[in-house]
Amino acid sequence: MAARPIWRGQIRLALVSIPVEIYPATRSGASVQFHQVHEPSGKRIKYEKVVPGIGAVDRDEIMKGFEVSKGHYVLLDPEEIESVKLESRKTVDLVQFVDINDIDPMYFDKPYYVVPADDLAEEAFVVLRDALKEAHKVGIGQLAMRGQEYVVALKPCGRGMLLETLRYADEVNRASAFFREIGDHKPDPDLLDLAATLIAKKTGDFDPKEFHNRYVDALKGLIAEKQKKKGGKIIQDPDDGKPSKGSNVIDLMAALKKSLGDDSRGGAARKPAARKAPAKKAAAPARKTAARKRA
Repeated sequence: MAARPIWRGQIRLALVSIPVEIYPATRSGASVQFHQVHEPSGKRIKYEKVVPGIGAVDRDEIMKGFEVSKGHYVLLDPEEIESVKLESRKTVDLVQFVDINDIDPMYFDKPYYVVPADDLAEEAFVVLRDALKEAHKVGIGQLAMRGQEYVVALKPCGRGMLLETLRYADEVNRASAFFREIGDHKPDPDLLDLAATLIAKKTGDFDPKEFHNRYVDALKGLIAEKQKKKGGKIIQDPDDGKPSKGSNVIDLMAALKKSLGDDSRGGAARKPAARKAPAKKAAAPARKTAARKRA
């Protein structure tokens, strides 16, 4: 395995300890990093630490401060902060087991792959993995790493296991604060049926390879194109991919039917035709008026 583990230790279940290694399960490969550059010289911008009214200060004079009230800080030096950091214990105690669907997805933070540390640990590792799988449970524990303590969830993942750090309760905003203004009215049954049909039509298996960050792809293409032109300015058409101002859809029923395409033609095409009938009736009085004038 080419990657290096970010943590080595033991997962402990009662009196059983399983040596494991933990590896990052994700990477930030999609983002494009920029630096601020002084255009005339082509050199990177550097930042100075400054104090209003004083100017630039030495790094040695800088301390970390926690603002307790406006403009008032409790100052802490690095040794004081270091003294309260948790020692990176090499054990994750599984203290609780919960149903796999009992944890709200809002609490999941970052995933890590867990593998047995050696051949001797593999048997116990597989037993725990398969026991969790059969019980449809997730093991909950706490992990001390990099001076902080994390709540973690351990669950089966293919041949290995996945450990996910969880957010603490005070890190998640209550949904009621945002949703309380939404009314309790029931949706129109016809609209609901159309929406359900559209969902059923587009239901399938999730394949992350089908999705790409189009902004990052376009940005990389722009950078490559500019490299070829050796710095020439390239402006993309701001209207590309944007709907015209007159294309706003205000009829939800029509929009849902249009989304269904051919599947909705049976009933959808006939209803708009029925709406055109009053227009023909409205033309009749105009013809009578014209006949009177000729007479």
